[in-house]
Amino acid sequence: MAIQVTLIESTANPIRALYMAYRVCYSALTPQQVLDRIEDERISQETMEEFVSARLKTGHTSPLEQVWFEFGIAGVSRAFSHQFVRHRIGISFEQQSQRYVTYKDGTFPYTVPATVERAGLAGDMHALFDQAGTLYQRMVEAGVPAEDARFLLPNATNTNFKIAVNFLELLHLCDQRLCIRAQWEFRKVTALMRAEVLRKVPALGRYLQPKCGEKRLGYCDEEYDAWKACPLGRKRPHRSELFQLYDSYRKGELEDLGAAEFAVIEEQRVEGAAT
Repeated sequence: MAIQVTLIESTANPIRALYMAYRVCYSALTPQQVLDRIEDERISQETMEEFVSARLKTGHTSPLEQVWFEFGIAGVSRAFSHQFVRHRIGISFEQQSQRYVTYKDGTFPYTVPATVERAGLAGDMHALFDQAGTLYQRMVEAGVPAEDARFLLPNATNTNFKIAVNFLELLHLCDQRLCIRAQWEFRKVTALMRAEVLRKVPALGRYLQPKCGEKRLGYCDEEYDAWKACPLGRKRPHRSELFQLYDSYRKGELEDLGAAEFAVIEEQRVEGAAT
């Protein structure tokens, strides 16, 4: 089955929630006074978005924990789920149980990676899982509990989630899992989560980027060889280049701007003035 991600519910007005959280920190007004100004439109939606955007640039992130999203996720593999549940702060999981869900007739849904198909081995994988399903059914019919029969099931077996995640953790999730180095299935799920938020709350959804995004770190902090191999590398610097530039500046090693460079500057200035 294809991966499905659905945004079920979210903070009713996340921009307002963030604006009020930040304003409580930076204003002498009470929360009710701030709310009154929002409700009588002395403070507009545009003003709130601009204020929140400015605060996000400062690194003040605790208010982001007050905005949350609920997702339904289906058709992902157990290989994915073992990675997913390693995200532990600001996120809550409920997952389909293989103890209480018994697969009828030994037929269980599973994922076949595209790389296996391209290698011409999908048929072998299907055949092996058909055998596993047959043995699973025999176990169940012999009285083996589902919680023990599941020992036979592979990492490819599909599972479903209902999760709740705050915006701060969702940013972190995208930092890590939208990176080209992340496993393809996790990238797909995270990209679908991002698309759902972008559709519902575009002012926040645009911040959901890989960590090299212009609204996140803006550079790559992975291994240098990985950066060189990354298709995004041509658009994002590696951290070592930034550090080298800074170190050269600190040591006074940057090459001086000479007469030739200032001639170019002057030439551009004159051209600009002429237009």
